[in-house]
Amino acid sequence: MINRQNKHIKKDTDMRITPFLLAIIMLAGCSVGPDYVKPTMQVPTVFKEQNGWVTAQPQDTLPKGKWWELFGDVDLNALVEQVEISNQNIKVAEAQYRQAQALRDQSHAAYYPTVTANLSATRSRPASNNSNTVNYNPNLNTAYRGSLGASWEPDLWGRVGRAVESGDASIQASAADIENAKLSAQAELAQDYFLLRIADARKQLLDDTVTAYERSLKLTQNQYAVGVVARADVVAAETQFKSAKAQAVDVGVQRAQLEHAIAVLIGKAPSELAIAPLKSTYVSLPPNIPLAVPSQLLERRPDVAGAERRAAAANAQIGVAKAAYFPALTIAPTFGYQTSSFSRFLEYPTRFWSIGPALVETIFDGGLRKAQTAQAIATYDQNVATYRQTVLGAFQEVEDNLASLRILQEEAQLQDEAVKASRESVEITRNQYKAGTVDFLSVVNVETIALNNERTALTLQGSRLTAAVLLIKALGGGWDATKLDK
Repeated sequence: MINRQNKHIKKDTDMRITPFLLAIIMLAGCSVGPDYVKPTMQVPTVFKEQNGWVTAQPQDTLPKGKWWELFGDVDLNALVEQVEISNQNIKVAEAQYRQAQALRDQSHAAYYPTVTANLSATRSRPASNNSNTVNYNPNLNTAYRGSLGASWEPDLWGRVGRAVESGDASIQASAADIENAKLSAQAELAQDYFLLRIADARKQLLDDTVTAYERSLKLTQNQYAVGVVARADVVAAETQFKSAKAQAVDVGVQRAQLEHAIAVLIGKAPSELAIAPLKSTYVSLPPNIPLAVPSQLLERRPDVAGAERRAAAANAQIGVAKAAYFPALTIAPTFGYQTSSFSRFLEYPTRFWSIGPALVETIFDGGLRKAQTAQAIATYDQNVATYRQTVLGAFQEVEDNLASLRILQEEAQLQDEAVKASRESVEITRNQYKAGTVDFLSVVNVETIALNNERTALTLQGSRLTAAVLLIKALGGGWDATKLDK
């Protein structure tokens, strides 16, 4: 009879609990807050400055990842390969990525119950109510208690789901930050490297010039010794020679600083890196860089992708804030044993248990939840504006460097013609000087003009290489947003 009653009681209890659990399961599928929609941007169909450029085709794109190989410089390749391994700014971005993963995992842990275990032993003596406590000797009380408890809050309104959604988007944003840090460091190293090679070419130009001026000085001294020229010509030749020599020495300052900067970019102390100078005035020309259509720029720049993912993360936080308006359900079962005798600790009569739901709703909070929701919405609006500004900045960088390369190329062509003309002028004037038809001051003037033209040509070459690197960086360096694995 007792067994039958127990069965009926258990059956009635199951009938009461089952609808309750079904209701929880149905509610757990709800998610408050707006679903994310990628912010829209008005994208131009073509770049303003792309005249003369070829739009990239599927078989004609930047190398995936190793964009610097376009320049065909073995030394540059070896240096850039070290950036990803040793650059500390990249290490910072990687650590931030791990932080984002850990924060997402913290949010994901809220899907599961928290289980706790408690084991205690206490001994106590009650206080005496008798004023005569001299002979007071009550019995001591001993209690042993062991319990296993759990606490679980079902995700009825999607608060946990939105938090995890925000965490996933933040991880993707941090992954884009890593790629952006790599791209920035690689581009900075490439710029420094080309400026260093321009410094090498300028040093070689000045060394060659010093050699030529030294010959001119000896020639003038010999002519002065036999009375052909005046002392003023010797002084002019000597001044020209020493000035060129001083300029050759001065190049070493910039070169040393560039070498130090490259060392830091690859994670080394400046004393640990030495780049052998090139004994040539030739520096490679910028490569042909294929363009993608403007709409693809949104998927090829890691900083744009990172800004978009942060907007997605902020949108999910709106749902987290709005979920606070709804009641929270907590289920906290407990099971354990309690007895005053340790030998009977695990006996059946000493066990206890409890289970029951608790529904909590905040009635008044002084506007806290309203303020938190407004903050989340404002944060989302901020991230959307940041994303759109990042996109506009990306278009500007592409246009700027397209214009730079086009204009610098025209300027370099004109400068090359000026270099050729100045070299011819030097040759003619030197012959006139040897024939005695002009004084040495005329030679100094044309040689100074020729040297300045040569130096200007090298400066333009460096500017063109820098603009090429910056254009590749502006185009995303061969990266694309599919690597975020959305």
